[in-house]
Amino acid sequence: MKRIIAKLQSLVALFWREVAKFGAVGGVAFIIEAGTTWVLVHTIMDGSDAKARLVGATIATVFAWVANRLWTFRDRRAQNKWGEFAKFVLINLFGMGIAAGTTWFAKYGLNIDNKNVVWMWGNFGVVLATIVRFFAYRFWIFNRELDADPEWAEDHRIFEDEPSLPGSGAQPRPERSGAARPE
Repeated sequence: MKRIIAKLQSLVALFWREVAKFGAVGGVAFIIEAGTTWVLVHTIMDGSDAKARLVGATIATVFAWVANRLWTFRDRRAQNKWGEFAKFVLINLFGMGIAAGTTWFAKYGLNIDNKNVVWMWGNFGVVLATIVRFFAYRFWIFNRELDADPEWAEDHRIFEDEPSLPGSGAQPRPERSGAARPE
């Protein structure tokens, strides 16, 4: 149990800054998406809840890419910003599918007619999609020079069987010169 707690503490230490920034960007993007969706569902897109969710998510996605690129992952940006944007859009389409899918499921699968309850189901989908997005952004889109940065150079140890963690009693493994790090 101590080992699991030590690994979790190391993960928190590893990600906390990026998670905090990602959370702030995500909070604003959530307000943009949920607010846009709510307004659309109660006005010009009455009866088109899933489509309204997609419109709100599209607007929030553009905001999130700019904010994450310029702030959250500013030290990890790809050299090809359009390739980065394409990956970002792909991940966000998947996330939009999760949010719209939960909205669709609530409305048509569960036959819920209350717009506010359907909207809440969509927000649950946004939370699920947010978890997927963070890890995709961190490890696939904004991953430039992670291993070269001294702050992250030893992050792989968290996932090894015998990590060298403070207080764990484990001894660090000798580095293999010229060898690739274990995957």
